[in-house]
Amino acid sequence: MSVAFVKEESAETAAETQLPDRPISQHPNLVTEAGVKALEQQLHAARQAYEATNSIEDINERRRQAAGPARDLRYYSERVRTAQLMPAPTTTDVVAFGSTVTFSRDDGRVQTYRIVGEDEADPKQGSISYVSPVARLLIGKAVGDVVTVSGHELEIVAIS
Repeated sequence: MSVAFVKEESAETAAETQLPDRPISQHPNLVTEAGVKALEQQLHAARQAYEATNSIEDINERRRQAAGPARDLRYYSERVRTAQLMPAPTTTDVVAFGSTVTFSRDDGRVQTYRIVGEDEADPKQGSISYVSPVARLLIGKAVGDVVTVSGHELEIVAIS
């Protein structure tokens, strides 16, 4: 086999192993104290995963195995660098970043969410991003206030 073919194959393999960067939100990277710690842990895990690929002898396999951790390393490095730690809310009078808010829907369901940063939001675990449509409407509102989301009313019943 010609050396030209080997180099071309290596170049193609290298191009295939470059994953596109994870999208970074245009919104400020507001985070809670737990959110900063989680980002730092994810950065550490990505760094460890990337460093673990260094022991792979085959260069093409090393590139393939390192692609995901390298992308995560770039993403979490940027998110840690731009993180803006927000203080815990000082009052439960109005909904704010870091507040836990309970609201009732016009269909009778009652839901509780903590308003957090984008990377730490997990609706299934009871947290939503401060840039989500629901959070945007709730921030600044008080118990008893009603907001309308997609034609449905939500009434704030508790803030903690």
